[in-house]
Amino acid sequence: MSTRKHVAFIADSLDNAHRFQQAFARLGVEVSAGSTMQIDKLLDPAAPCDCAVFEARGRARAFEARVRALAQEAGAGLLLVIDEADFDALEPPFAEHCDYVAHGAGVGECVMRLRRLLWSDRAESPTGVIAVDTLSINLATYQVTVAGEPVDFTYLEYALLAFLASHPGRTFSRDALLQRVWGFEYYGGSRTVDVHVRRIRAKLGPEISQRLETVRGVGYLWSA
Repeated sequence: MSTRKHVAFIADSLDNAHRFQQAFARLGVEVSAGSTMQIDKLLDPAAPCDCAVFEARGRARAFEARVRALAQEAGAGLLLVIDEADFDALEPPFAEHCDYVAHGAGVGECVMRLRRLLWSDRAESPTGVIAVDTLSINLATYQVTVAGEPVDFTYLEYALLAFLASHPGRTFSRDALLQRVWGFEYYGGSRTVDVHVRRIRAKLGPEISQRLETVRGVGYLWSA
């Protein structure tokens, strides 16, 4: 993440502004913000952004096709903020380099989805899939398989597994994982990470789970 990324934030309300402001600060990205009246300026191919966040709610939904087209033309990722009820209308396959987040989602989830669009599926894992032995983590569809069999994870279990597997060989403290995966708004004890790690290991099975190592007195790492 040596090159600072640029994100365009497009919204006609302030409902999500504070939440995403925190997410952008944590990611260290530059931000240009405006309403749907400024779409052409914010998504100008002559000065492309790396990702666009568009609040596709209410009357702004009428601009969604235009935002998609401009983002695709600029080669930018696209994160759509939609009402939870609208998820029922989504059908795979989803557009490449596009993701969705529900209105009111926590900062931690917004950070994870932005990070995937800005870095994970393009630089750290060009195919969008992390494959280790018989384990496969699809960063685009959030699907995990072991020996070809799907494994069901809760959102936080998946987020923790995907984050550690995306940074092999790096040790993260429990507090760091809470900040990077759960988000700053999480006020529980750091030992909750241990609970999720135990669940992940149980679901991965004895062979794969050995890669999720405990570093005594520090935290956890995913062995390369």
